[in-house]
Order: sequence, then structure tokens, then C-alpha cells
Amino acid sequence: MSVVLLTGASGFIGSPLVRQLLEQGHQVHATTTRTPEFCTTQPGLYWHRIDLLAGEAGIQSLCRRVGADHLIHLAWCVAPSNYWTTPDNLKWIVATQQLVSAFHAQGGRHAVLAGTCAEYDWRQGLCREDVTPLTPATPYGRSKRLVQEWTMLFGEMHGLSVAWARIFHLFGPWEAETRLVPSVIRALLRGEAAQCSSGEQWRDFLHVEDVAAALVHLSEQQATGVFNVGSGEPVQLKTVIGYLARSLQAEGLVRLGARKASENDPAFLVSDSRRLYALGWRPSFSLHEGLDDAMSWWRSRLLTH
Repeated sequence: MSVVLLTGASGFIGSPLVRQLLEQGHQVHATTTRTPEFCTTQPGLYWHRIDLLAGEAGIQSLCRRVGADHLIHLAWCVAPSNYWTTPDNLKWIVATQQLVSAFHAQGGRHAVLAGTCAEYDWRQGLCREDVTPLTPATPYGRSKRLVQEWTMLFGEMHGLSVAWARIFHLFGPWEAETRLVPSVIRALLRGEAAQCSSGEQWRDFLHVEDVAAALVHLSEQQATGVFNVGSGEPVQLKTVIGYLARSLQAEGLVRLGARKASENDPAFLVSDSRRLYALGWRPSFSLHEGLDDAMSWWRSRLLTH
């Protein structure tokens, strides 16, 4: 059993990650800035309410109290409306450095940190850890890239084992309502038109449960280096949208081409995930199984809220 300090534990990825860590027998010390509806009390789970941007003293105190040997760091600014450009990205660079330093000072052995596909040059299409140029186009991507470089250097200099997880396109329960999969599902369930782009773009999608499982795997294997976290299976957005519409018997409500794609929206952006697969990780959801799960969850959510 490991003692795991998990930041961002009440978030989209953090919620299933808490459960999976507990199922694997780990003791979990979970941080949050709020008291969410899924902050359950159960054996082996300890919640710590803390604002990691409030200063180094609080972070050092947390790490002393917990005494974790493993860290999984998810916390960051993730508001869908502005996370790409908010100045808070700069604050999270500093807070992450403080957290990693304090974790190591208290005897921490291995850290997994959440990166992003936005660290890559999106003009390259298929993204591979050791080949694709790292020329991020947004403050969010640049901030994550800077943290990755600093953390890897810190690990080399101080003997801390570090895995950096570049997460690609994920979906599932509790995803922000404005993102593609939930926005289409919610519109169709309500009998409203789903206003979409052309859908010609290629992406790869991974259910949030599988993203969480990948992070658990990296932690338990004490993996080191950079790993793409994605399915690695290209699919066009219109194929995903079409499957949702057929499943919900609402094909007539889909409006492909009704919205203009973003200027920076690449035609092809897919993860090469062979490094992660080589560690023995495999997704448990196929794309259709994952979308079925998302539809079921949102249907239940809309009925009760």
C-alpha cells in the first residue's frame, strides 16, 4: 500500500481517480478547495481543504502532515471559459514547483503530474513524445511545458522519480457541459438542435475512467519520463456526433457546419500512445462503450436536476 497525495481530487479526473486508488488498496490524501457532492467519507480516504495558490507555507504544512510517498498532481485552472489564457496559469507554475519541492523534502519518492496535448505543435498531427516539437500556442500549453521541463530537471538533480502524463481528449461523467460530447448529448436529449462544426476534424477520445486508470498505472509502476495518455485511435468528430445522434434517435437534430471551427482548431490531432501501452496499460472502454456510458449518465443527470 502506498500513501498517495492527490491534488485536484474533486475534479473531472480526480473523482474516478480517488475511487480507483482506494480500490487498489492505497491510502489517499485528497485535496480540494470546496466540499463537492462526491466528497464521500470512507476508509483510507482523507480530505484536505486547501487552496494551493494561497502560498508555500500551506503546501509545506500539508506535505508534512500527509507524509506521502506518491504524488499525483492534477490541480490547475480548468474553467472552460478561460483556462487557455488566464494569468492564473502563471500562478500554477509557482504552486506546482512549491508542491513538488515540499513533497520531495518530506520523503516523497514518485510523482505523476498531469500535462496536456497543448504542449505540442498542433500542426504536426500525430503527436509522439520524443519526436513532435514542443511549441505550444497558448499560455496554458506554455505553462504546462515549463512545469514539465522544471519538474524533470528537479527530479534528475534530487533523485525524485517523475512521470509526466500528456492527456489528450477525454470525456465522461462530470465533463464540462460546453464540451463536445456533453453538449451534443444534452441538446439531443432535450429535443434541441445540436449546433456543431463541420465535424471533419480527427481526434482520439478516451473515457475519463481510462485516463484515471492510466495515471494509477504510471504511479504504481513508478514510471519515469513523458507519456501520452490517449486512445491513439483516430476518429472524425462527425463520426462521434453521428453515433450519439443515432443512439438517441435524434439524427434530424444534428446541424453539422452550423458553427465555425476555431482558428487554431487543427484538422488532425491524435496521440501516439505506444509508450503507455508498452507499460501494460490498456483502456477498458471502447469508444462506443464510453459514449454509451456518457449518454446514460447525462440522461440520469438531466432527469434528476
